[in-house]
Amino acid sequence: MTKLFSLKGQIQNYAWGGYTFIPELLGQPVTDKKCAEYWLGAHDKAPAEVVTGNEKIPLNSFLNTDLEETVGTRVFEKFGRLPYLFKVLDVNDMLSIQVHPTKEEAEKGFKRENELGIPLSAPYRNYKDDNHKPEIMVALSEFWLLHGFLPQDELMHMLISIPEFKNLVSVFEEGGYHALYKAVMEEPQEKTNTVLQPLVDRILPLYKAGKLSKSTPDYWAAKAVDSAEDGTHLDKGIYSIYFFNIVKAEKGEAIFQDAGIPHAYLEGQNMELMANSDNVLRGGLTPKHVDVPELLKHVAFEETHPNIMKGEMQNDGLERIYKSPAPDFELSQIKLMPSQNYQANSKTAEIIIVISGSATITQGETSIFCKKGDTVLVLANSPYAIRTSEAESILYKASAP
Repeated sequence: MTKLFSLKGQIQNYAWGGYTFIPELLGQPVTDKKCAEYWLGAHDKAPAEVVTGNEKIPLNSFLNTDLEETVGTRVFEKFGRLPYLFKVLDVNDMLSIQVHPTKEEAEKGFKRENELGIPLSAPYRNYKDDNHKPEIMVALSEFWLLHGFLPQDELMHMLISIPEFKNLVSVFEEGGYHALYKAVMEEPQEKTNTVLQPLVDRILPLYKAGKLSKSTPDYWAAKAVDSAEDGTHLDKGIYSIYFFNIVKAEKGEAIFQDAGIPHAYLEGQNMELMANSDNVLRGGLTPKHVDVPELLKHVAFEETHPNIMKGEMQNDGLERIYKSPAPDFELSQIKLMPSQNYQANSKTAEIIIVISGSATITQGETSIFCKKGDTVLVLANSPYAIRTSEAESILYKASAP
């Protein structure tokens, strides 16, 4: 029986996505639809499809026919499912500021909302499933994001140096990160408008004139206001832009985000690998539901020093593995020249996508030629090889440690 299959993902047309990157990656026509994410996983919301002959089978159904055989005994016993969700993202406009719950809190929150009879599709629902959602991303281009609170001295300098924030200095001195964030997230919308409007009036003309650098919070705050549908409602997420680290990841660099770390993707394209969950607690820069009391229960109120990862070279220098503390997933980059032969034995069900060039993937008697944008599924405990005839081919692989 073959253990290698072509896999077709699902495009998500969210408002923050771009028009060209994902269609061009997949060799599809560019339309007037925004393509934000390309999902390659078994999440019930949008499972990828396994191609077998003339048939396409949802990945969750395909794996569930014999979970222990398809994902491997150890992963089956630990998770009872494919534990990860693999995605390509094209971030054209800022995503909402968000935090993900721990596994324990996700289970409690999901159970509580089910008992309250809140429909899974309800816009005011916080928990879509019972799982945590740690995630790792690798930049496919220059990539900008917000990641955790600024170190204490830097945040204090920010509060002192911006006239509109000076009234928050004593709040931060006396109550730390929690008191500061709680104060701005709970303040009435009228006050937010009053406080932030002079700041916006100062930075927006500079943004429109192209005089602001992306490394400054002024740039992203002005962009948020400029792209907002309702200019009379200043989003509380603007505060977070000034309170959080602004991080730039270069192509091939990675960053990991665990439960509790507030973050937001700002601009660029990436590969993202996460636990198999869609649980998001939002903190602004979004028209979607923001539950402030629930959000405050899950934020890690501490300074964050961003750790940009380069990855560890393995497999004779052909594979760069981005290790993280998450037991649910492992992300790696495979870079091949024509003379090189990558060989591996799948630990669990693995998903491999070609990002540039092309490759032939062989498992047993089965070989699949993959051009840019093509994806394969390799079932657990399967020796396989990858070769390329291109000058250089780059693939990304999702697995579990």
